[in-house]
Amino acid sequence: MAAIPVQRAGDAGADGAPAPSGTRTLAAGRATLPGSPAAPGSARALVRAAFTDWADLGLTGPDDTRLGDDATAVVSELVTNAVVHAGTAVEVDWRLEEDGGFVVEVHDHHPARAPRDPDGEAPYDTPEHGRGLRLVATLAESWGVTYRTGRKTVWARLPPGGTEEPEGPAPAPALVAAEALAPQPQRAAGDRDWLGRGALSFLAEASDLLAGQLDENLVAALTGQLIVPRLADWCAIWLEDEATIRGGGDGPARVWHASESRIEDLQGALEKEPPRSGPGVRSGPQPYPWPGTALGPEGTHGTALAYRLIAGGRPLGTLLIGRCGLLGFPDEVTGLVEDLGRRVALAIGAARQYARQATISAVLQRGLLPGAVAEIPGMTSALVYEPRDQGGPSGDFYDLFPAGRGRWCFAIGDVQGKGPEAAVVIGLARPWLRLLAREGYGVADVLDRLNQLLLDDATEAADAAARALIAAGGGPFAPGDGPQTRFLSLLYGELTPVEGGVRCTLASAGHPLPLVLGPGGEVRTVARPQTLLGVVEDETYTSDTIDLLPGDSLLCVTDGVTERRSGTDQFDDGDGLARALSGCIGLSAERIADRIRDLVHGFGEDEPEDDLALLVLQAQ
Repeated sequence: MAAIPVQRAGDAGADGAPAPSGTRTLAAGRATLPGSPAAPGSARALVRAAFTDWADLGLTGPDDTRLGDDATAVVSELVTNAVVHAGTAVEVDWRLEEDGGFVVEVHDHHPARAPRDPDGEAPYDTPEHGRGLRLVATLAESWGVTYRTGRKTVWARLPPGGTEEPEGPAPAPALVAAEALAPQPQRAAGDRDWLGRGALSFLAEASDLLAGQLDENLVAALTGQLIVPRLADWCAIWLEDEATIRGGGDGPARVWHASESRIEDLQGALEKEPPRSGPGVRSGPQPYPWPGTALGPEGTHGTALAYRLIAGGRPLGTLLIGRCGLLGFPDEVTGLVEDLGRRVALAIGAARQYARQATISAVLQRGLLPGAVAEIPGMTSALVYEPRDQGGPSGDFYDLFPAGRGRWCFAIGDVQGKGPEAAVVIGLARPWLRLLAREGYGVADVLDRLNQLLLDDATEAADAAARALIAAGGGPFAPGDGPQTRFLSLLYGELTPVEGGVRCTLASAGHPLPLVLGPGGEVRTVARPQTLLGVVEDETYTSDTIDLLPGDSLLCVTDGVTERRSGTDQFDDGDGLARALSGCIGLSAERIADRIRDLVHGFGEDEPEDDLALLVLQAQ
């Protein structure tokens, strides 16, 4: 990471974080993150990466490990605070100063509400902004809030080397399981000792653990393991359905107790009287009736508190905690559980968002691919299709369908990009291929018309976006913000059974060329390279015709096969794909497909970085 220009003594950072007299900036970084539950995790990863880069450059040393840990915790807390209370995009600036200090500034675009200083809050009356900045106040040498028009910045400066190492054993650097963060409790004075630096480390590492989960039920399970028995004797979580706007008792409670023998009775008691939310939406603790004799003779008295789990202004569920033999929870515990609850709510929100997107993508993916592959007289076929992102949609697609009048057509393509943009192109290309083929257009004519269709669609999209921008009073597109050109590589062919084999007419538009394996092991390339679809106006495509004789196998692949990497090498270097195919003499279409797939997977140690599709057509 390159150093930035020297600051004069006493200069402020981007929005007002002051530098101590005589210091200058050695290195800095900046990122813009969406105002989503994933932002804190992204910010932690960026800061960790920055400290790694600085160590490689010799700007930090072994003694700065504590500073890196503190910086990660503070950045996580400030970004979480911005996401919860502003909900806008978040800009993060960080810098390493010459004296070894670390400064972070987190900007949002909701300046109307300021984070409150955590000190002096009354128990059970935690304001909307919570106690999250207690961690910042503990770890930072100085911190504050700066306002500009339409913008608020919360900044913090950490001293060189970070805060002093706490007495006693340090928390584990990584969480193997949630229990690692919730050891057996030590009551009374032990609470006070642990609720210092140990609690702050607990909160930061719990954030990492929860942020990495994509299943709301797993988030709930981890939450119970984190709270019991360290912070409470028992806890329960109700997760509300997406459409539910009432209190938290609409589904079964998930219950944890330090003694498993008490869970069943406790769950029965809690489900008879689930917590209900009052007017408004707030996350602060609310008293909850003690569940009577469900905890046995030793648990007839105690204190229970309910916390609403809120993310993005929407209630997602309720967290209930209880401890036997107390008249009230210590303020430090109520604040810490509320901080944890905010992270739990963000994690649940992120998991639900992921689940929604995965469901939409799966439905979309099913609609973009054929429900079945057609059977062709005189041929057998085999297909391998492995999208890189199982949540889809993929940029690769395939089709094999009857076109009428004794013809069958096949296609295998790769759209530039992934996700919704790719889905739009596939959604255009696949039905148009079928329509044009069934209208009797030849291979070359189909590509000519599909090329023009993609260009026309891209032009219409650009015109519509420009009109919308002008209507909104905006200026020209920033680089990368306008409609993206939709490129498509495609191998398309037509198959006609004839006496003694199958006649194949095909054309490649910017796609890896197909190979034919003969019965004797000879491999030859068929078709000629031509321009990608959606690039050149009025491009004229040509086709080639070959006869596939009994025993001939036609192999069609996407670049996920040819460009599979192992270090700096690619699978198809030195005609690697042809060599692999030559070793498939005498195999069926299905076994050829399996063999090529296995060789591609085995070529590199890491998982494939691209979608993978291959089609084998074998004449009988």
